[in-house]
Amino acid sequence: MKIVTVIGARPQIIKAAALSRAIKEHFKSEVHEVIVHTGQHYDDNMSQVFFDELGIPQPDYNLGVGSASHGVQTAKMIEGIEDILLNEKPDYIVLYGDTNSTLAGAIAASKIHIPIVHIEAGLRSFNKSMPEEINRICCDHCATLLFSPTATGYKNLINEGIKEGIYHCGDVMYDNSKYFANIAEKKSHIIDKEGLIGTDYILSTIHRDNNTDQPERLTAIFKALLKISESRTVVLPLHPRTSKALTINLEKDLLDKITNNKNIKILPPASFLDMIELERHAQMIITDSGGVQKEAFFFQKPCLILRSETEWKEIVECGAAVITDADENRIIESYNNFVENPPHNFPQIFGDGNVALFICKEMLEKL
Repeated sequence: MKIVTVIGARPQIIKAAALSRAIKEHFKSEVHEVIVHTGQHYDDNMSQVFFDELGIPQPDYNLGVGSASHGVQTAKMIEGIEDILLNEKPDYIVLYGDTNSTLAGAIAASKIHIPIVHIEAGLRSFNKSMPEEINRICCDHCATLLFSPTATGYKNLINEGIKEGIYHCGDVMYDNSKYFANIAEKKSHIIDKEGLIGTDYILSTIHRDNNTDQPERLTAIFKALLKISESRTVVLPLHPRTSKALTINLEKDLLDKITNNKNIKILPPASFLDMIELERHAQMIITDSGGVQKEAFFFQKPCLILRSETEWKEIVECGAAVITDADENRIIESYNNFVENPPHNFPQIFGDGNVALFICKEMLEKL
């Protein structure tokens, strides 16, 4: 079996590690994987470091698309992926999540009748103003095999009329978190390097454009973090978009308070192993990232979600996370509630840590 795996954004590179590892360990003689990097994230801190650090095979192709408007970026990817598919003639194209790379792969493959495998299928925010929502819906409705990490995702697919080739199998990121936690403990030195040993710190990540690019939302979030920093250290690995947005969208007085605050530690983007260590040792996590929400749950940390909705509704329903949106008062109130009453219920809702193995077996069986 030959598969073409398309990756482009940082989380996809990490997710792909689980499948590549399963192929290497269990299906080396049966599966040939061709990796295509679209270049959607092209900064070394956001991309190359993950190949090096996680031992992922280097891409066979790199389209080098880089940053552009949604339309321009996606169009360049479709053109490049189509050429590769025509050349490689794979049995499947494997797509992850909900980025422009995912959408481009789905469109390119569907037009030339190459079966699509969508990993992380069925997730819905029910907010079509999010580009990711459009991407994931389009991919799901083009896909042949759809692997949903949650029961809710599986039900969403059925409700949309998709009845065949769908699986509730768990999450490949849980595979990765289990596998890499021990490696991170040995290889990552970020806790010591940043002077966080013995510190009850809060970890925060902010990267979604509706938070970074809207001054009122970014201001509300950082006012809340400023308030929280009065009692706890706030550790903030900054996404490049957020770093740029701070100087543009925050008033100078607020920006000065943040940058001069000894209890707010602004860091460059963290590697995956460093992020695992930061998550494992944090008291609480405040984020707008879907992936970090899950990782908070994997490591049994309370989480505040800086969005108006989440695809991972199970972690909210069991009380492990709270949706605060970019609301200063709700962020502070929810933070205080979790400090006083931390959650203790973290049910096993993301599989058994062997999801990638299951996906490989199903692809081979359905070939």
